[in-house]
Amino acid sequence: MIEEGSKSSKAMVEKRQLFMEMRAQNFDVIRLSTYRTACKLRFVQKRCNLHLVDVWNMIEAFRDNGLSTLDHNAEINVSRLETILSSIFYQLNKRLPTTHQINVEQSIGLLLNFIVATYDSEGHGKLTVFAMKAMLATMCGGKILDKIRYIFSQISDSNGVMVFAKFDQFLREVLKLPTAVFEGPSFGYTEHSVRTCFPQQKKILLNTFLDVLMADPPPQCLVWLPLMHRLANVENVFHPVECSYCRSESMMGFRYRCQQCHGYQLCQSCFWRGHASGPHSNQHQMKEHSSWKSPAKKLSHAISKSLGCMPIGEPPHPVFPEAAERPQDLVHTTNTLESPSRLDEEHRLIARYAARLAAEASNSTQCPPTDLSFNFDANKQQRQLIAELENKNREILQEIQRLRLEHEQASQPTPEKAQQNPTLLAELRLLRHRKDELERRMSALQESRRELMVQLEGLMRLLKQDEEQKQAVQTGGSPHSSPSHSASCTMPMPIRSTSAGSTPTHTPQDCLAGVGDDVLDAFSQGVPRNLRNDLLVAADSITNTMSSLVKELHSVDDGLEEEEENMRNGREKAESE
Repeated sequence: MIEEGSKSSKAMVEKRQLFMEMRAQNFDVIRLSTYRTACKLRFVQKRCNLHLVDVWNMIEAFRDNGLSTLDHNAEINVSRLETILSSIFYQLNKRLPTTHQINVEQSIGLLLNFIVATYDSEGHGKLTVFAMKAMLATMCGGKILDKIRYIFSQISDSNGVMVFAKFDQFLREVLKLPTAVFEGPSFGYTEHSVRTCFPQQKKILLNTFLDVLMADPPPQCLVWLPLMHRLANVENVFHPVECSYCRSESMMGFRYRCQQCHGYQLCQSCFWRGHASGPHSNQHQMKEHSSWKSPAKKLSHAISKSLGCMPIGEPPHPVFPEAAERPQDLVHTTNTLESPSRLDEEHRLIARYAARLAAEASNSTQCPPTDLSFNFDANKQQRQLIAELENKNREILQEIQRLRLEHEQASQPTPEKAQQNPTLLAELRLLRHRKDELERRMSALQESRRELMVQLEGLMRLLKQDEEQKQAVQTGGSPHSSPSHSASCTMPMPIRSTSAGSTPTHTPQDCLAGVGDDVLDAFSQGVPRNLRNDLLVAADSITNTMSSLVKELHSVDDGLEEEEENMRNGREKAESE
């Protein structure tokens, strides 16, 4: 109970945090409700780090979380909503560099509480799939054209025609965003919102939908949506112009120029707050500028426009084919290169480019009549070139698919290949068995050599001590210890050798068992010989034995390689036949 109470109190604090921070920005001093709403929603977007998530990443997150197959009216609880937001922000952190990582937990908490406060104000703990899609697709980053296309794919039927009931549902959900930031009186939902957007049209296709929502001005109920995108684009735009009211030498963001007062310009802060000076009045018409053009660029633009070398106005969006588009859930992104859906998508893109070229050609109506034939020929050549490129692209993709199938068939092992050349396989097994035996023998000889070197080291120490005792006797001194005691106490205990059958003792003679005839002869006589040379001869004999064994092992390896090469050649010959 204590944990549940602490969690609920923490949720309440987080729920109020975003709205308290928004109030601290003092957006309410902005005079116009359109700018006020856009600024508030832009603040929520940046505070929750939604501006870093592109609309295509958002659509992919919908697909990965299984929302693309759910009905729009299906309900999800808050815990699943939190899971979806977690996947969105954790994937975002994977795409961002390590120096620009975001606080994932904080972003999830702020956005979750904002969504719940917007779409679950009565505390049911659930919201519809369509409401969540509409909110996240509207508030995320990316181009407004891509957002509107995705929204149209969600509210249109299989024939590519907008369903008015679904568009009405979209307006209900998306207009809850201005209400959540206390701008409901200006942009709240009404029953006449749909007809104010499409007063006369009965059959709304994609291009018509884009024309209406991206018009200047757009529908009154959605006028804040394109403004929010323009705010994002001009946040870092610099204007080297002095503000006529605050006398600031430069401006950041929007710049507003009066259409009646010559040379009267205001920065966005002064315009938003309704400041005016001199003969200028707030009732004058102001033109919004989102970029700065030098006087030289303005002059060249005016000359080009007057000479008819450029179109009077560019379309607000590219013209798309009238055929119905599939819902943009990014399912085709997981297909391979040779899949039919990928081919269809590439063909659609090429067709869209051709339609755009045709639209640009049709818009160039102000060109001189003498250029009509030239434009017609150029468009015809472009269409022919596009058709050739489509055919070539189709042939290349088919060739790639054929080569991949051949490669997969060649790389798969078959029982016939495994049963070829039984004689070579038997010889190869014998050679490998012989190699294993030689390796075991070599390991045994290495162990014997190691033990023998230990014995030889002990004998060298005995020899050195004996020489020191002789020198002491000749000089008349007394040795520190007797030879027998030295010989019996300084000899190390060797490990049992694989070539010696008896257990070694502390005596020197027993320690020489298995060493070699030269060493035995050296210690069998009463008077020691030149033991240093004898020990070197014994070590050389061991080294020669090891060298011969290594050569034999290398010969076996060469035989194995030769047999494997013969088998490989035989296999390739059989495959070619």
